[in-house]
Amino acid sequence: MVSEHVPQPAAAQVLVASNRGPVTYALREDGSLDAKRGGGGLVSGLSAVDDKMWVCAALGDGDREAVRRGVGEPGVRMLDIDADVHADAYNGIANSVLWFVHHLLYQTPVEPVFDAEFRRQWASFETYNRAFATALAEEAGEGAAVLVQDYHLSLVPGMLRELRPDLRIGHFSHTPWAPVDYFRMLPDDIAEQLLKGILGADRAAFLTRRWADAFIGCCTEILGGTGHTRIGVHGLGADADFLRRRAHEADVDERMAALREQVGPGRKTIVRVDRTELSKNIVRGMLAYRALLDERPEWRGRVVHVAFAYPSRQDLAVYREYTAEVQRVADDINAVHGTADWTPVVLHVKDDFARSLAAYRLADVALVNPIRDGMNLVAKEVPVVSDDGCALVLSREAGAYEELGADAIMVNPYDVSATADALHEALTMADDERTARTKRLAAAATALPPQQWFLDQLEALRQG
Repeated sequence: MVSEHVPQPAAAQVLVASNRGPVTYALREDGSLDAKRGGGGLVSGLSAVDDKMWVCAALGDGDREAVRRGVGEPGVRMLDIDADVHADAYNGIANSVLWFVHHLLYQTPVEPVFDAEFRRQWASFETYNRAFATALAEEAGEGAAVLVQDYHLSLVPGMLRELRPDLRIGHFSHTPWAPVDYFRMLPDDIAEQLLKGILGADRAAFLTRRWADAFIGCCTEILGGTGHTRIGVHGLGADADFLRRRAHEADVDERMAALREQVGPGRKTIVRVDRTELSKNIVRGMLAYRALLDERPEWRGRVVHVAFAYPSRQDLAVYREYTAEVQRVADDINAVHGTADWTPVVLHVKDDFARSLAAYRLADVALVNPIRDGMNLVAKEVPVVSDDGCALVLSREAGAYEELGADAIMVNPYDVSATADALHEALTMADDERTARTKRLAAAATALPPQQWFLDQLEALRQG
């Protein structure tokens, strides 16, 4: 029994659990494995801790083969969860139900439908979460601190609490949390199970006060309160040192030159960098840009929308359709307004971090208009690396708005006309005001860099 597991002397004192780990493996044609290290706030944050164990899922054939061969990195335990179970849990529940609930994405006249197929997938979600809880229980030293990451693993804290009551358990939500009326779309027993799962933690933390309050509201309405679980807020910031260094390497300079050629001399740029998540609102952003060109002809030939829309979750039909719609709208704008020497929308769909940083540096205006976003690091990263200062057009529904709103131009993400007006305001902002705002935005954006963000959570968890 896992609950009888006796920690070994070398057992970890700090553990992190997340669906995606710090390394992924790909099978080469000759049968060997190619390891690729990931990036992001969690990887950067964890570098601040030495004695740690990262528990993650094998996400593809290469990862699963690595587990079977016993290939791995010190401090990483990758779980070879059955591929069908993982698909049900990850695509069926986490990304098609929980993501949609927390981002308010459902077309409620026709969805969601919680039927027998949903219940079958939910059982896989339980199995997937239990695999993580079991592995954490096996790896954790006596009294260790365990930080469980995100909505994929909402049930883990409660399951782990039953197996190892000695542990200090934290859960961190990287997404928004749904308001109670929307959250109650879920079947009553499932809503309770999710809340109780997270409340198995000593501490549940969120990116903003707004999301924390929404969680408390759900717990109060459905369960009568949050019990003994403490609630915290940690607003993940940009890693300024890394970004500024990386943004001035040779490959970024090369991509800047290519982008400048695509934009053309003397033109202003409106930049967006997103994955084609339904929540990112890329299509309405392009419609706002089209409205700007339609209604303010003085901008024709003088501005280019540099839009990076990197495909995401293409194994889900609704995401493939959305990605195609982004391309269609961009093509339509270029067909209507483009000229021989001016392409109004420069759209790139192949993920390229160096090119993203080049666009950050070039941006006169950054457009970040999500329907709903836990934080949105792009809004924080652009002001940090901008060469000449940029105006930030920011949705009030992004978590970053709590910290950056005072120096951004706020938009209602559904209001295309108002977003077009905001783009005009941003493009015409005086240079000195833009410079001053950019400095204040960069300071706010880097207030809690990834390493400190992680250490603050760890310290708060250990304090009890």
